[in-house]
This record gives sequence, C-alpha cells and structure tokens, in this order.
Amino acid sequence: MNVLEAIKTRKSVRQYLDKPVEDHHLETILEAARLAPSASNRQEWRFVVVRDRAQRRALMRAAQNQRFVGQAPIVIAACAQTDNHVMSCGQLSYPIDVSIAIDHLTLAATGLGLGTCWIGAFDEAAVKSLLRIPPEVRVVELVTLGYPTDPAPVPKRRLSMEEIVKYETWS
Repeated sequence: MNVLEAIKTRKSVRQYLDKPVEDHHLETILEAARLAPSASNRQEWRFVVVRDRAQRRALMRAAQNQRFVGQAPIVIAACAQTDNHVMSCGQLSYPIDVSIAIDHLTLAATGLGLGTCWIGAFDEAAVKSLLRIPPEVRVVELVTLGYPTDPAPVPKRRLSMEEIVKYETWS
C-alpha cells in the first residue's frame, strides 16, 4: 500500500480482534515513528508499549473508561522527554513533533493491515503513575494498536479543497 492509500484508508479503530500484533510489525511501526522529522532534530518522542492485559485495563480506566483501550492488544503511550523548546514561530516543539511521529506510526500500521486510534481523553497523572513515567516527561497521547474487527475503510467527510486552501494570501 502506498502512502496516499494509507492516508485514504486510515480510520480510528475502536473494536479490535483478540489477536496479538506480531513483533516484526510492531518493530516496523515503531521504526516509522523513530524516523519522523522533528524541530532542530530534537527527537523528543519516547514510547511506552503496553501489551500486558492488566496494564491495558488500568490504562482504560485512566482513559475515561473507554473500553476499546483495554480491548486493543497494544496501547502505546506517546511521550515527550522535553526541555519545552519553543520554536521561533512561538510554538512548543514537542506536541507537534510527537504528533508527527504518531502520524507516521498510524500510517505504517494502516499499511500493515493494523488499526489505531489516537486518544487524548486521559488522566496524564494516572498514566504516568501506572507506567512509572518520570515527572518531567509529558504524556502527549495514547494510541491503541491491533487488528480491527472491521478492516473496511470508512468514507471520510472532509471540507472541500476550496474551503481549506488559500493561494498566496488568505483573502
């Protein structure tokens, strides 16, 4: 599957088969994240891969009891070991850079027939406690990973190009 096809077919998966993710697929997916670009090549992203069922269920509770978090064979805590670098545009680099790495991860997973879901609804302190993440490290997102019960792509409702793209100036 090429990158554009992965982009077109990627969807948020909230129901997973009870089937483990092969180690070689996980390694490929994490390698895709590792290769992501970052501001000033800071590479602040760090990942905690959780396969243990009890840990995943605890993460489910920390993620507002979203059942699919406990159901997915893998939950990845996407973190930032950061010095809170602010880019010259005024934006913190770590949330952007970790997001780029997650996007690489999710597209690689899609290309391998796996499903993912970004999770921003969670208690960071609870996740840090469960996974023994140091206080200075930020948990940016959780990502579920596994084989979807329904692998069929879902049509995406998106704004038209005319609504989102401006050329040369805004108006």
